[in-house]
Amino acid sequence: MLVRVQNVCMKFKVVVHPEPDGGFWGEVPSLPGCYSQGETVEQLMENLREAASGYLEVMREEGRQPQPEIQVAELAV
Repeated sequence: MLVRVQNVCMKFKVVVHPEPDGGFWGEVPSLPGCYSQGETVEQLMENLREAASGYLEVMREEGRQPQPEIQVAELAV
């Protein structure tokens, strides 16, 4: 997912979860606590962009930087 903050594009991985009753929720693991939801994946991604932009703006105001990009891998059990 690309997020633009103050004319700078940042790229983040997101995890998308289907909801049993319909719709989706998602999280940005590199931004702990940054979650959103949507009826479609497209709506979810737009909502996550908005949430991540706000999250990054607050971090910037507080003089903090996002964590380094995490790795998303598959695990077979």
